[in-house]
Amino acid sequence: MALISVALGGRFISHRPMRGGISNIRKAFIIAAMNTLENDELTQLQQLVTRGAAHLGGDLNEEQIELYDLTFCQANLHAATALRRLAAASSSGLLKDLSAYYSAEVGAEVRYRLGIRPQAYGLGAAEIYNATNHSDSLLPRNITELGRALLAQGLPEQPLNDSQRMICDTFRKFADDVVKPLAEDIHRQDKLIPDEILQPLREMGCFGLSVPERFGGLKPDDREDSVGMVIVTEELSRGSLGAAGSLITRPEIMARAIMEGGTDAQQARWLPDIAAGDPLCAISVTEPNTGSDVASVALKATKTEGGWLLNGGKTWCTFAGKAGAILVLARTEPDAKPPHKGLSLFVVEKPVHDGHEIEYIQEGGGKMSGRAIATLGYRGMHSFEMFYDDFFVPDDCLIGEEGGRGKGFYFTMRGFMGGRLQTAARACGLMRAAFEDSVSYASDRKVFGQAVAQYPLSLAKIVKMAANIVACRAFTHEVAALMDRGEGAMEASLVKLISCRAAEWVTREALQMYGGMGYAEESPVSRYFADARVLSIFEGAEETLAIRVVGKALVEQGRVA
Repeated sequence: MALISVALGGRFISHRPMRGGISNIRKAFIIAAMNTLENDELTQLQQLVTRGAAHLGGDLNEEQIELYDLTFCQANLHAATALRRLAAASSSGLLKDLSAYYSAEVGAEVRYRLGIRPQAYGLGAAEIYNATNHSDSLLPRNITELGRALLAQGLPEQPLNDSQRMICDTFRKFADDVVKPLAEDIHRQDKLIPDEILQPLREMGCFGLSVPERFGGLKPDDREDSVGMVIVTEELSRGSLGAAGSLITRPEIMARAIMEGGTDAQQARWLPDIAAGDPLCAISVTEPNTGSDVASVALKATKTEGGWLLNGGKTWCTFAGKAGAILVLARTEPDAKPPHKGLSLFVVEKPVHDGHEIEYIQEGGGKMSGRAIATLGYRGMHSFEMFYDDFFVPDDCLIGEEGGRGKGFYFTMRGFMGGRLQTAARACGLMRAAFEDSVSYASDRKVFGQAVAQYPLSLAKIVKMAANIVACRAFTHEVAALMDRGEGAMEASLVKLISCRAAEWVTREALQMYGGMGYAEESPVSRYFADARVLSIFEGAEETLAIRVVGKALVEQGRVA
């Protein structure tokens, strides 16, 4: 723990706070790409997206198709711009070539999305297609040459300082030596994450990455360290998404919610235990009839002597069995207008259950029960459907106590902002695992007298996989740096959207390069493919983020620009 603590305890990249408040943040969100790249294709396309958003009426229900497309245009442009900045600061010719290729691909994608219905955005077809990339990056001969360079050199590394590199190497080794040998059995047998993984991570301080040092965590007391969290998450996810990469998410969300709204006594009570990984945590927000519509949560918390009675159901509560503490969002003010102001957050403590069923009956008769939901992937933690029947929670377990009533929605959103960034890091780690394994397999496997990896179509797949990975990593690190200086809420949604979508495609192509063996459970790429599918659903479903978070903001900010 000491080695990791020294490296994580305050020597990551620091950033000065931006002056000017929220108005500057909004403005930066609109013109982020344009500030860096003058008079080139990405800048022109960014301007078209901004104009297209301003043209819409802002009806989130009627303009969903337009908002969805504009959001992904924005996410693509941000990722391409982040990679351009990284490549410009690098001496790596490979990284520069990948950046040029990715920018050309993004240009084609954005022009397509805008061009299929230009009138919906108040744009002319001619101006969309005049924003044309004349680069030769997409010529087949150049793609195959770039593919061969990737086979020879491997993926370019993300630039890190000495402390960050030490952390990266430490967790990469742990993923290779401990997580990967156990991952297949955990997945195929639907087992819980074993202590062989959990206990070393406790000792390394992994669960305290978002807990300040003064409470026993590894986050500096005087600033954020989202970059460190991203590094650790990515490396563990490269080992296994379900068996390691998602372990930090729940303590991240719970710790941030408690820091945001908890009393001094509550912070002192819970944060040291979260940092120690004892108890483990779960988050219980989603309900069967609400999905990502957090404001419509209906689980009731009714005031009673000395506390609250919880009644209702939750679903997709990951790690609920193994967790000793669950962060539960409940409705304490049934008549609040708007509805999200009637929600409060509770820390619900419970015994640990190792199986697929939960039943805990309190002395007064209150009951908590649950059953694990069978899933096609993302195994190792079990996701539960939960039921609360007059389950008693003491007053001091309401975050913020009386002052926190009705503020649970805001505390939850603070936690989810970090969770979305972390999900992007999880996607990056999963993509890297799929890329590394498939390239290795395709380099060894011969068909028609030649290694699969040497064929032009395989090289094209390798290039596109690599470009998506380095772009998503660059964007993820940029957003982490933004969050470390108190910004980046919107960008966290964008990077989650683009990285999770990329992970689905990358793992699909990795499986395809294996051929028939990719469909066999004994091949790790089949697990990567199954695991990737969950990324666009949790921590804010793709559609909800695209339309009601990013899309809504695009329209509002486009009119200001």
